[in-house]
Amino acid sequence: MARINLTLDGDTYAELERHAKQAGKPRARVVKELLVEALQLHVTRERRRRLARDYAAGRVDARALLGDVESGQLDLLGDEDA
Repeated sequence: MARINLTLDGDTYAELERHAKQAGKPRARVVKELLVEALQLHVTRERRRRLARDYAAGRVDARALLGDVESGQLDLLGDEDA
């Protein structure tokens, strides 16, 4: 497993410390969880940007994929009403 050495400013470190105490977890675990979550969000955001670019370019397969994404979002909205 690789290791990373980070230098944080005081405000960021204090926020990290507060978050770790609230979660009842060691700082290192909280940092790892936050980093993994941020990477997943980055991948999702990039995928959506490509989809939007492809859709704007008129790609047929992008329109089909967008229909699938919208369908899933509408399903989720339907679950909220229940």
